[in-house]
Amino acid sequence: MKPIVTMPFTPYYEQDGIVIYNGDAIKVLEFLEADCVVTDPPYGIAYETNWNKERTRPRSIVNDGDTDLRDKALSMISCPAMVFGSWKKPAPFNAKFRMIWEKCGSSGMGDLSLPWRPNTEDIFLIGGGWFQVSGRESSVIRFDALCGEQRHPNEKPPALMRYLLQRCPGGSILDPFMGSGTTLVAAKLEGRQAVGIEINEAYCEIAANRLSQGVLF
Repeated sequence: MKPIVTMPFTPYYEQDGIVIYNGDAIKVLEFLEADCVVTDPPYGIAYETNWNKERTRPRSIVNDGDTDLRDKALSMISCPAMVFGSWKKPAPFNAKFRMIWEKCGSSGMGDLSLPWRPNTEDIFLIGGGWFQVSGRESSVIRFDALCGEQRHPNEKPPALMRYLLQRCPGGSILDPFMGSGTTLVAAKLEGRQAVGIEINEAYCEIAANRLSQGVLF
């Protein structure tokens, strides 16, 4: 992936076609273009977990008070996009389809007065060009969540992200809200160029360490 103009930011990590920028997504996006965006932005739900009481990772997510950051970032791209989200907030304004990720194994506790547990998340599609890998599939996708193994409060499993990338248009992948780097890990495993942006340097370090390993997870 090449910058639109001369990039004024120095990569935090750059190797094997994978690049990480530590910075504000809106500022960095101004200088980038990609063939497809796959991202897990703040959902706008003021998420906070009571798990991980030892505080080995943050209990909340930066800029999660509303969807303004998500919507601003998406307004700056012109390529197809897969965007994770929550039913609690409106879909991106130009979303054309919604998939459901069913987390299968145990997940968040949610409202204990209800007989159902909150084990799904939305994935919104913007634009076209998506690949059919094995014919038309169910819009409900089933992969186990990373229960208790996350390095980020909302980290996704690599198997899920590889599944999604296999159905994306060809070319480079951009994740403006990279977190701990699972989209980039999946891109490397799929042999695709990718760029991630993350405002929290601690997550950039985690992602860079993951990508530097011979065995990715």
